[in-house]
Amino acid sequence: MALPSTIYRATIQLSDVDRNLYETLQATVAQHPSETEERLVARLLAYALSYEPELAFTKGVSAADEPDLWVKGPDGRVTTWIEVGLPDPERLAKASRHVGRVILFASGHALPRWEEQHLAKLGSISNLTILGIDQAFLGRLVGRLQRSIAWDLTITEGALYLTVGGETLETTLATIKLSEK
Repeated sequence: MALPSTIYRATIQLSDVDRNLYETLQATVAQHPSETEERLVARLLAYALSYEPELAFTKGVSAADEPDLWVKGPDGRVTTWIEVGLPDPERLAKASRHVGRVILFASGHALPRWEEQHLAKLGSISNLTILGIDQAFLGRLVGRLQRSIAWDLTITEGALYLTVGGETLETTLATIKLSEK
């Protein structure tokens, strides 16, 4: 018998000063049995950092042909494809040919090696943005993970201040590659 997914309910008070966006986000996120807690919090962080009203979680790791998050236009076509982790560069290249914007929130212990091996191949993709999430920051979030998640996230001048359980954690996203569009 297959293990069930673990369900997390999140409330995020988002204050994105850089985008003049102030929202209370509510999300229910399923953690697939094969998914690490680091990846789960990275997906939730990517959701908050990329938030727009049409942004939605997909089936994730249980659907190989879908990203972690996407935005679909009124016609049902995907306009923004968002991945988390260290995917195969061919996956990103293929997505970039079919959607207007691809964003990778790169995270994982092997990030330096992944960059060394694949960044040159991805450099010519004009609609791809790659942002690196600090692994130690994700680890601190995992250490505070509960089934009911309450985050206060402030983004200003590229710095992230995330308050969880009365403690504020700080980081910045590393810009690895910006899209040219």
